[in-house]
Amino acid sequence: MGYHVVDPADLEPEPDRPSEMRYVSEAAGMERLGLRTYAVEPGKEIPLSGMHYHDEQEEAFYVISGTLSVETPDETYRVAADQFFVAEPGSPHRAHVADEADEAARVIGVGAPPVSDGHSYEGE
Repeated sequence: MGYHVVDPADLEPEPDRPSEMRYVSEAAGMERLGLRTYAVEPGKEIPLSGMHYHDEQEEAFYVISGTLSVETPDETYRVAADQFFVAEPGSPHRAHVADEADEAARVIGVGAPPVSDGHSYEGE
């Protein structure tokens, strides 16, 4: 058995990211699930690659505070505090906080399996 208490404030943010991201899953030694926290300022985004999709990974964002905007090819979703946004494999999306937002968003991101299978989406 294994148990872990992880305080994201004790983790160093990942370098060279457009928003503050901390890997909780790595700190806890998780192998089947990617778990991250984000602090996203207005005008900033979560992904490194803009609009993207995953081959296998299912991705979910839970908004703790603020509002997360998630752009898709068909519409932009506004995800408020206490709501989830879920993207299935093959579904292009870009999560960000709108330029005109009054506050940053705090978000928990979950991806499974924890693979780096993101691809840029340029439209079709």
